Formats: sequence, C-alpha cells, structure tokens
Amino acid sequence: MFKNFRKGGQRKHYKTDVPDAPVNGSGALGSGQLPSPRDPLSSLPPMTKVEPLPLFKDVSKSEKQTLFLRKLQICCFQFDFTDSLKSVRQKEIKRQTLLELVDFIQSGTGKIADVCLGEMIKMVRINIFRSLPPGYHEATAPEGGDPEDEENYSEPAWQHLQIVYELLLRYVVSSDTETRSAKRYIDHTFVLKLLDLFDSEDSREREYIKMVLHRIYGKFVVHRPCIRKGINNIFYRFIYETERHCGVGELLEILGSIINGFTVPIKEEYKLFLTRSLIPLHKLKQLSLYHQQLAYCIVQFVDKDYKLADVVVRGLLKYWPLVNCQKEVLFLGEVEEVLEAMQAAEFQRCMVPLFRRVARCVNSPNFQVAERALFFWNSEHIVDLISQNRKVVLPIMFEALEKNIRGHWNPEVHGLTVNVRKMFVEMDPVLVDECERQLEEKAARADELEEQREMAWKNLEEEAAKKGGG
Repeated sequence: MFKNFRKGGQRKHYKTDVPDAPVNGSGALGSGQLPSPRDPLSSLPPMTKVEPLPLFKDVSKSEKQTLFLRKLQICCFQFDFTDSLKSVRQKEIKRQTLLELVDFIQSGTGKIADVCLGEMIKMVRINIFRSLPPGYHEATAPEGGDPEDEENYSEPAWQHLQIVYELLLRYVVSSDTETRSAKRYIDHTFVLKLLDLFDSEDSREREYIKMVLHRIYGKFVVHRPCIRKGINNIFYRFIYETERHCGVGELLEILGSIINGFTVPIKEEYKLFLTRSLIPLHKLKQLSLYHQQLAYCIVQFVDKDYKLADVVVRGLLKYWPLVNCQKEVLFLGEVEEVLEAMQAAEFQRCMVPLFRRVARCVNSPNFQVAERALFFWNSEHIVDLISQNRKVVLPIMFEALEKNIRGHWNPEVHGLTVNVRKMFVEMDPVLVDECERQLEEKAARADELEEQREMAWKNLEEEAAKKGGG
C-alpha cells in the first residue's frame, strides 16, 4: 500500500515560499541551516517558512535527531486541498518530508528520543485528528435513501494523510518501539479519537485506521479494555441513536480478531457485548454493508462457546426481516452457519421457533428466500440434528412442504421441496404418513368451518330479508 504513494527518487528542491498558517503554534524553517548539535532538542526556534531540509543521509549521526524534529515541524503545516493550485510547492515539500520520516522510522536506525517521540505524535494528531465533513447522506442524499447507492468520497488531503498514517503504522509495528514510553503519547485519548475517525467516508482512511488500531490492540495491552469499550459505544450510538456510521465493517473486522483471541470460558462482559451490540446490529437497514464481518464475529462466539448458539438463534429470530427479502437471505445464511456449530442440546431449545420461521421462508413467493431455506438440508450436520428431532421438526415443516409441492411457481424450489420430503420419508415413513393424516384432518376441519361460516351468513341474509319484507 505504501508504494502506491511514493513518486520518483530524489526529492526536488524548491525556492522558499510563504506557506499557509501553521497549526497549534507549529512553525517552519526560517533557513536551511540546522542548529548546532550541542543545542537542546527542545529549544528549536519557531518556524515561519517551509523550505527543503537536508536528507538524513547527508548529516552526521549527532545531527539526525535535530533534523528529525525540524522535519516534524514542517509536517505540522496544513494546507487547503480544496484548491489544487494553492501552495503547490509547499504541499510537495511536506509530502517529500513525510516520506523521509517514514523511511527514517522504517530503517530501524535506533530508538527515538522521548522528545522526538512526543513531537512526532503531536504532528500525527495535528494532521489526522480533525472535524470530519458532513456525510454525503447529510449533505445531498434524500431522506430514506439507500446507503449502498452513495458515491465514494475521497478525502482532499489524502496525499498527505496517507503518509502520516503510514508513519504511525510503521512506528507502532517497529521492533524498536517500547510500549512503556510510547503509551505516554499514544494514550486513551489518542485511541478514542482514532476510533472516532472510523466515521470517515473515505474507505482508504478507514482501512489505514483499522490496521493501526489492530496493531495498537496487539502491542499496547493497557489499551485493550479502552478499545473494546470505545467500539461498544460506537455501536450503541449507531444502533439506538444515529443509525449512520461509515466504519462498522472495519470495526467488526477488528472485533473478529479480538474475539478469536478470547479465552474459554467467555467472560460475562463479552457475552453482554454479543447480546446488546452484535445481535442488535442485524436490525439496521445497512446490514448488507457489513453482514459478512458481523456473521464472522457471531460464529466466532458460537465456536468459542457452543452454549451461546441458542442465544444467537433467538436473537436473530427477534430481528428477523418481514418485508426485505435480501436481508432474509442473509439471515438464513447466518443461521445455517450457527447450526453447523450447534450441539444437540442447544438445537432442542430453539428448534420450535426456528423451524416455524424456516417453514414460512420455504413458502415465500421470493424464490431466493425459499431456495436458501431449503438448502439447510444440504448440510449433513443439520440433517443429523433434524433427524434426531424429526418428531418435532417434521410436523412443523410438513404443511409448508406439501404446499410447495402442490403449487410453488418456481421449478427449482419445487424440485428442492420434493427432495426434502423424500429425505423425511427415508428418515421415518410412519411419521410422514401420520403427518399426512393430520394434514387431511386439518383440511377437513377447515372445510367444515368454512361451510358453517357460509351457512351462518346465509341465515343472517334470510333473517334480514324477512325483516325487510315485513
């Protein structure tokens, strides 16, 4: 990814121009000269201009940290990227300087002094922590518009932001990074602000934040509870308040790795996260944008603790879509994955409400929903669970199967239904005969009730006619 924004070899040298105003009091070089290496690193004079600095390879070892600080000061300048013709030279100087800093970190030349580390994280904060622009949906999209139809947004300052993220990533993954000193600057506040940036509409930025945060979670053990709580709070706001967030998919990818590392037995805190955050995420209309990552997290929980399968299935049934066929197909696929990891005892707890829903799906006029429900019988494990509990499952499913065989419009669904019925016949032909008899009795009772209803209406009409005639 880093090689995508690297251009050319040697940096060009530009004439000095007056740059945009610096941020947070940071300045730029007044001249191309470095201070004496004996000067304290923290006493560098303020800067007012942006101009090229010497390369690290062109200065002595004793001058490198001072040069590092100077380059950081240049990178604290920010520019207006909405106007591509404004401050072109200064923007390129900053870009090249950022690339040099990345090379310096990546080269592993040694431990960075605390004063340099503090200034580097300060520079990162100045560049990446900002107010995000109004979302596309807030600025232009009509109310109730489909988020999948929104155009991809490109951050105007990405040519600089990408390198700043790369610098941070290289520092975090570096074997020279000591968490004891780094956590003073990459603190809880830093982590929470980084989480807020997941709402950026630029997918490239979210991808970088995901990589950085994942590495921070792995390296900075002290930040793990903070990260989990921060993600949880973002989901709460998304589910129960805003119903809008751009980075749910990326956050779920991070969670997938975190859940994979959970120890057994799973803590109560994590189970609450499953029931209060992950399962309710299924009710949002944007589900298709992040369902793959969400289903992975859900299945990871079930793999860790099979007793959670019943909780998951009942949660999915609670938020089952009633009118959205595409979401229904996603739900059916996820239920199948959970059933694959389910044990017999958990299956028995949820099989009645589950197969009542499956029966409705089998009869769906949408052939994709019906077909996806019938695919359950392609899984040996699920068929084995059904076979063990056929005396409960078959009476629930039998009427739906018969209805499809008699008149479903789609030939593929009709064929799959016939195959499922044959499987039940092979499992227990006596039970199938009993279900047929019960279905016939039910139909007869329905016909009798219909006749009684018609007779009652006919009597009412006759009584009304007599009274009208009298």
